[in-house]
Amino acid sequence: MTRLLLASASPARRATLLAAGIEPLVAVSRVDEDAVLAAAHERFGGLDPADAVLLLAQAKVEDVSRNLPDELEDADDLLLLGCDSMLELDGEIYGKPVDAAEATTRWRAMRGRSGVLHTGHWLMDERSVPAMLGATSSTTVRFADLSDEEVDAYVATGEPLAVAGAFTIDGLGGPFVERIEGDHHGVVGLSLPLLRELLGEVGVSIPDLWRKA
Repeated sequence: MTRLLLASASPARRATLLAAGIEPLVAVSRVDEDAVLAAAHERFGGLDPADAVLLLAQAKVEDVSRNLPDELEDADDLLLLGCDSMLELDGEIYGKPVDAAEATTRWRAMRGRSGVLHTGHWLMDERSVPAMLGATSSTTVRFADLSDEEVDAYVATGEPLAVAGAFTIDGLGGPFVERIEGDHHGVVGLSLPLLRELLGEVGVSIPDLWRKA
């Protein structure tokens, strides 16, 4: 039986998979994201957001593959999935804000405007013929024109500090997203249609991963 291992601590990504009938194993990477991006910038120059999130997703998977939990070290049925998300606004890319002040500044810049949420997906097939492939989901997000009071109240909940772009669509931030153009799962952090495509490239279907009764 093929098993999916999610290389992410994100509860939203795990919840997305569970809602789709897939109960993943979870192993959290220890990647220094800033160091990965800095090294890539030094080697290749500037990365566009779609490439940056894909690079980080790959780094997470490779780190987890090198540091599998003891009980999985000899497993030969694993597919490893890593994801990373960033918001693009005015040509800049934004991950998680470092503190409440930064989250507030971002929201005051975002409100009433549109940005693009990029989520990179990297799949490593560790079965009989190891393979790696990846792709990025990009979705345009239109933010509501929040008042200062709404911005302050939302930031005070702490939710924006834990997520890329300083917002959620499936939590307290949902009322502040007016509309999207693209896959809403990608905004949550894991595009199910894109995952289906990647799995198909290695000969695995979504039903193959459904929880068995």
